[in-house]
Amino acid sequence: MPYVPFKYRPRFIGGHAQTLYTWARPRHFPQLPAPVERHFDVAADARVLAHCHWQASPADHPTIVLLHGLEGSSAAHYMRGIADKAWAARWNVVRLNQRNCGHTEHLSRGLYHSGLTHDPLFVMRELIERDGHTGIVIAGYSLGGNLAIKLAGDLGDEAPPPLKAVCAVSPTLDLARCVNALERRANVVYQWNFVRQLKARMRRKAAAFPGDFSLEALDSVRTVRRFDELYTAPHHGFADAADYYHRASALRVTDRIRVPALILTAEDDPFVPTVPFRSAEIAGNANVTVVVTPHGGHCAYLERAANGYDGYWAEREILRFAELHARG
Repeated sequence: MPYVPFKYRPRFIGGHAQTLYTWARPRHFPQLPAPVERHFDVAADARVLAHCHWQASPADHPTIVLLHGLEGSSAAHYMRGIADKAWAARWNVVRLNQRNCGHTEHLSRGLYHSGLTHDPLFVMRELIERDGHTGIVIAGYSLGGNLAIKLAGDLGDEAPPPLKAVCAVSPTLDLARCVNALERRANVVYQWNFVRQLKARMRRKAAAFPGDFSLEALDSVRTVRRFDELYTAPHHGFADAADYYHRASALRVTDRIRVPALILTAEDDPFVPTVPFRSAEIAGNANVTVVVTPHGGHCAYLERAANGYDGYWAEREILRFAELHARG
């Protein structure tokens, strides 16, 4: 797919500058209508919340399902940013919260993890079978990008015809490499932020389901890896964090993808190394388009705004790719 090159702003050169600025920068979307809440009962003991924007006669328009990153939610700025652009282009938008995210700890007994494709797959099938949607694109950022790519790989040749494409920005396709990178001294602020949020959510989870989760060792957690060793891996039946990272990584199944897939990532991403994006599993699959830019940071990609364009390059490229394959 021809793409418009990312024109980084010299003021924000470097992965940390791009990443931190876009994380902290407030964004407003006055043209995006208030969302409609919809719950999906993805399992007997699990319900997820989506914030949806429906066009008139929704089944007559394509639909983009958006997946957020680690400890994000449907309210993340990039979720609203893509929603704003897609809505203006006459798409339906489903901003999906993963289990427990977006203040929904009370809706599910269990936890989410980086490879839990069951929930977006359930949502997609309900949109197809119950709502009659015939053109669906799934797009995710970071952990959500891993989910989008892994979902397509898991489906392989059995991908339903209404799934037209998947897109991922800064996806954590190789979780072990990403966790290793996160533990570098230069990334201490990101590690601290993720751990702070994970621990806070765990406390809310334990309060919602008394007796289900022990908080005895929670105060000792200082890294994402340690959190995964104590909570994520054992809760989901993985042997340990290493086993979890291996089995939940989309890189294992990218060679099976049979729908158009777009991956955007940056050389200067602080904690998503680019080595996996040049692997044989990806390079050997003609269905996968990978764009590795020199700059862009993690889930950032902010260039100069002009003529009604807000400068969020990855959001624009996702919509261009989605339009190409859903409307063709």
